[in-house]
Amino acid sequence: MYRIVWMYDVRPECTEMFERIYAPDGDWARLFQTARGYLGTELFRSVATPGRYLTVDDWAARAAYDIFRTRSAGAYQELDARCDELTLSERLVSADDSDGV
Repeated sequence: MYRIVWMYDVRPECTEMFERIYAPDGDWARLFQTARGYLGTELFRSVATPGRYLTVDDWAARAAYDIFRTRSAGAYQELDARCDELTLSERLVSADDSDGV
């Protein structure tokens, strides 16, 4: 499995929209669902830091994610640009291959 974890600091006035777009059934998940090998998304809200979120995207393999990024580059960039105004910062926390061991 290939797991990608992002951390976001969301603008206070944008939390509702952010949660809708980044939810397990939100815009990002719907885009990912167009690809073979996408397993799902989880969204976590920090209890210690208001406005901080983590997303976890699971893919069957890194190759599946790489193929998706190549084939859906335009749609990915368009959605990413649309989401820029929602956050103060975003950071890739981890992108890791795991064999479940």
